[in-house]
Amino acid sequence: MTRRRKDPDPTDKPPGMVRFTRNLFEFAALFAIWGVLLAVIGSGRVEANWLAALVVAGAWAKTAFFASENLQELWQATRYNLSYHHFMLLMLINMSQIITSFALDYHCLEKIKTESLGAIAPTLSEGELLFECFYFSVLNFTFFGYGDITPQTIPAKLVTLTEILLAFVTVIFLLSDFIALKESLRQPESRSKD
Repeated sequence: MTRRRKDPDPTDKPPGMVRFTRNLFEFAALFAIWGVLLAVIGSGRVEANWLAALVVAGAWAKTAFFASENLQELWQATRYNLSYHHFMLLMLINMSQIITSFALDYHCLEKIKTESLGAIAPTLSEGELLFECFYFSVLNFTFFGYGDITPQTIPAKLVTLTEILLAFVTVIFLLSDFIALKESLRQPESRSKD
């Protein structure tokens, strides 16, 4: 017995307000996790290696979440037959969350060990350090990678590799092939109707 997906009701609209609220909550959660990590780092009660391992594990967990969320957005775009520009807006929000998440991870790693990212002066103010971390995250996610900032420690390298792999899946796989993926996801539905 094969299960058929229920066809969406034409009057059923994508839950825009729910998405907006969820995205705000996700941004708030990212900053809350970052705040807790900074408090733990500042307390000096946990060894630096354990803190770095926690940041890496958190980056991997967030990567799994973001990857599944991106696939869910693709499924929703297919289900509701969203326009390309609407889907791109959703993906832009998701990409902003990913870049922010990794920037905060780099910031934590730099607070744990100031040599985590090369070419970042230890005399930077907190705002300047955050800017440098966002800059590095954007460069990684967009594949520009000028090389002026480089990961120097194993945890920083692991987080950088994780962001690059997630960026590849998001940008190359999902965004560039949106139309083809959307059609391939819709084909099983059309075959089951025949």
